Amino acid sequence: MAYLVLSNKMVFEGKRFGAPGDSVGELVFTTGMTGYIETLTDPSYAGQIVMQTFPLIGNYGIIEEDFEGVPLVKGYVVSEACSFPSNFRSEYTIDEFLKKRGICALQGVDTREITRIIREEGVMNAKICDEIPEDFSEIVNYAVKDVVKTASRKEIKKFPASVSSSASASSSESASDSASDSDGTRKKGYSVALIDYGAKKNIIRSLNERGCDVTVFPCSSSAEEILKTDPDGIMLSNGPGDPAENIYEIEQIKKLIGKKPIFGICLGHQLSALAMGGKTAKLKYGHRGANQPVRLSGSHKTYITSQNHGYAVLSESIEGKGKILFENANDRSCEGIIYEKENCFTVQFHPEASAGPRDTSFLFDKFIDMMGGKSDAER
Repeated sequence: MAYLVLSNKMVFEGKRFGAPGDSVGELVFTTGMTGYIETLTDPSYAGQIVMQTFPLIGNYGIIEEDFEGVPLVKGYVVSEACSFPSNFRSEYTIDEFLKKRGICALQGVDTREITRIIREEGVMNAKICDEIPEDFSEIVNYAVKDVVKTASRKEIKKFPASVSSSASASSSESASDSASDSDGTRKKGYSVALIDYGAKKNIIRSLNERGCDVTVFPCSSSAEEILKTDPDGIMLSNGPGDPAENIYEIEQIKKLIGKKPIFGICLGHQLSALAMGGKTAKLKYGHRGANQPVRLSGSHKTYITSQNHGYAVLSESIEGKGKILFENANDRSCEGIIYEKENCFTVQFHPEASAGPRDTSFLFDKFIDMMGGKSDAER
């Protein structure tokens, strides 16, 4: 028997699985029906206890090939964990994964009730523990701080484009078109500098599939160091935490904007807005899951996207600096911005989403076109 103790002093009793020990973190919920492997290995969840709203988790096991990065979650909460997965690709169970990675977890709690509480009261801290604490100060005072440095790789690493047929076969139709000439031969790809704030591996895969050679730079890299390599374009990755605390990273983006075509995702979207003089704010309970609708501004065209963020760019703070490209169909928060003069566009959602949806994967093709010198009208 164990407990999930919320900072509002509500207590939920459940059953332990995963690693032993207590853990404090920011409790968030994600609504994805699939993709729990990607969720658990997404560096953007650093410092957080993740709760799945879908009732059964672990039914297709753990597949290491599907990992997005190093697991940095502080804890895991589900309604029911599957002990006997059924999937020919499965390597081991979710319980074994959590034990191996030192992540404590809880099942058998009322995740619907906890989700309702978070939606009504907002994101709050929580603790997974064996005994209910008398002093709640550890829980109340917890804060997710300086997690980008933890999530980022520490050394520069190159990921050349794959020339294998399997890479082309796994890509989307538009990706194959971008990466190959009409006779099926591989185009000479572009070089992309990816700044790693906690980058998901599928960003690299999505670029490689389109023939791009990717060089991943740590978040500590200077703008001068990146520009010295003369990339065709620059990608700003996803990442965890409060964007406004990343002062150094914002200053480097200021030096990069306008120098090369730039595509930013998630935290990269937020940092770009701050570099352009915009503002960000914390959402009440964030957008997390693989079923988040976004609308193309000025139209009724809507895409289903994968998202994982607790902060958003304030749309009004971008007026006169950039143009809103996408907005959330539920709360109308900013989901994308284009800075036409600076040859830069950014999105809050994840077009590289694995295990999907892939509605917006075409944005990588837009980035390829930008590096090729096509104007917005030509795209």
